[in-house]
Amino acid sequence: MNKSKEKSKELVISTGAGGSRRSSSTKDLHSGIESHWSFPPKEEKKKPFQPNLSLKSMLSLPITFRGSSNRRRKKQAIPKEHRDPRDQQIVESFRELLLQDGCLPGKQSDYHTLLRFLRVRDFDVVKAKDLYLNYLKWRDEFKVDKIVKEFKFEESREVKKSYPHGFHGVDKYGRPIYIERLGMVDLTAVLQITTIDRFLKHHVYEQEKTLHWRYPACSIAAKKHIASTTSILDMKDVGPTNFSKPARDLFMEIQKIDSRYYPETLHRLFIVNAGPGFRVLWKAIKVYLEPHTLAKIQVLGSNYTSNLLEVIDQSNLPTFLGGTCTCSDSGGCMLSDNGPWNDPEITEILLAQADTTEDSYDDGRSIDFEEISVFDPFEDADETLLGKVQAFDAALIDAKIKMQALLTTLEGIKGVLHGLVRHVHEQEK
Repeated sequence: MNKSKEKSKELVISTGAGGSRRSSSTKDLHSGIESHWSFPPKEEKKKPFQPNLSLKSMLSLPITFRGSSNRRRKKQAIPKEHRDPRDQQIVESFRELLLQDGCLPGKQSDYHTLLRFLRVRDFDVVKAKDLYLNYLKWRDEFKVDKIVKEFKFEESREVKKSYPHGFHGVDKYGRPIYIERLGMVDLTAVLQITTIDRFLKHHVYEQEKTLHWRYPACSIAAKKHIASTTSILDMKDVGPTNFSKPARDLFMEIQKIDSRYYPETLHRLFIVNAGPGFRVLWKAIKVYLEPHTLAKIQVLGSNYTSNLLEVIDQSNLPTFLGGTCTCSDSGGCMLSDNGPWNDPEITEILLAQADTTEDSYDDGRSIDFEEISVFDPFEDADETLLGKVQAFDAALIDAKIKMQALLTTLEGIKGVLHGLVRHVHEQEK
C-alpha cells in the first residue's frame, strides 16, 4: 500500500488533498466525455501513385485483392481516433498503478473504461482506484459477464407497457437518447410480470449493450467518438402511487448501479413535466447524487419542448415529447429501440470488427471500440472510379503473374548462356 502511495505521488495528476492536480485551464473536467477525444481531419485525396520500380522490386510486392464487399472496404477504412495526449498519459499511469497491486484484469482495463473512472473522480488516482476496484468486485459478485452471455429478458415488451422506457434515436451530436415515462409506471403490474432481480439484470444488460454496441454504432453513424447518453425523464402525471416504497427502492438501486459502475456515461438529463409531486421527491433524491451528476440535470416544467429541440431534431423525438416520431410500425417509440445500432450497414461493420468473444448483445457481439473504424475514405468515392481501381488491381495482378513467368524464363536463358560461355572457354584452351 505504501508503494502505491509513493507511486501515485509521482503522477502528474491529483492524489487527493494536497496532491498536484492536472491543469484544467483548457478543458472542463465535467464537459462531455467526447470533448476528451479528437479525430484527424479527412486527408486530401492523394495524387495517383506512379511507381518507379525495378522488375524484381515489383515482384516482391505482396498481391492484395480488393473485394467489392462493403464490409471489406469499411473494415480497413478507419484511422484510429486521436487521443488527448494528457488523457493518454494519465490513463497509462493509472494502469501502471493498478498493475503494481496486481488488480488489473485485461477485459475491463481498456482505455475508455479507465478514463471514465478517472474523470468521475477528477483524475484523483487514489479515489479512482477505490471506485474501480469496487466496480470489479461488483461485476464478479453480480456475475455481469454471465448476464451478458446468457440473460434473456423475454418479458421486455410486456414490462414496457407498465414501465415505458427505452432508447430512441440520437441527439444532434449523435448520442443515443434514452427515455422513461415515469408518470405511467405501475410497479405492481410490473412485478406481476417479472421480479426486481430480473429487472436489475435487464438494466445491467442494457448498460453493457449501450457501452459495447450502441456507442460504437453511433460513433460510426456520426463519424466521431460517442461515449455518453442524452436522457429524458417524463414526469407527466407522476403522483404518490407511482413512487411507492418498492418503486423508490428500485429506482435508487438503478441510480446506484449507474453512478458507481457506469460513471461518465450520462451526458445530459432532461426532467420534463416536473410538477409539485415530483419536486417533493426530487428533494429526497438529489441528496444522493454526486455534484457533477447534478450539474448535468435540467428540471423543466410543461414548457420544455424548445429546450429539447435545441439538442434533438423533431424526427428523433416522440410525439408525446413534442416531436414528430410515432414508430407506429413498432408498436410505439418506447418499443422500437430505434437508432443507428439497428442499421443493417452499421451492424455489418460492427460484426466485421467484433471480438472473438461470445459476449452477445441481441444480434451483435462485444465490440472493442479501439478496433472499430469510424471514417470511410471510400464513403464519397465515385463508383465508376472505384470500378476502375478494382480493374487496375486485377490487371496489375495479371501483369505480375506474367512478369514472374518471364523472369523464370530469363533465368533459364541466363543459365544456358553461362553454359555456352564455359564451353567457349574450354574450346579456347
